[in-house]
Amino acid sequence: MEQILTAVLYISLFLHLCMIGATAWRIWAGDNVIDRLIGVDLIGTFTLALLVIVALLGGRTIFIDVALGLAALGFVSIIALSKYLADEQMF
Repeated sequence: MEQILTAVLYISLFLHLCMIGATAWRIWAGDNVIDRLIGVDLIGTFTLALLVIVALLGGRTIFIDVALGLAALGFVSIIALSKYLADEQMF
């Protein structure tokens, strides 16, 4: 049973890395600022998922603590950047 869980976690790790790549391409080729902002937020979410998967694979809980801190920082930064863009009326 543990081997199945490990295999699923490695497959999930690979799929999340692929999704980060697709999202990075979307940020690069985004149509407008809103698409790019959503892409940056999505990369932050995928990074959090990667940290949790690595914590499960390695058995180290420090990665979950880092993921929680990164989630809080990402939330505040996206809100601040959205407010800035709304004030500048760039979109």
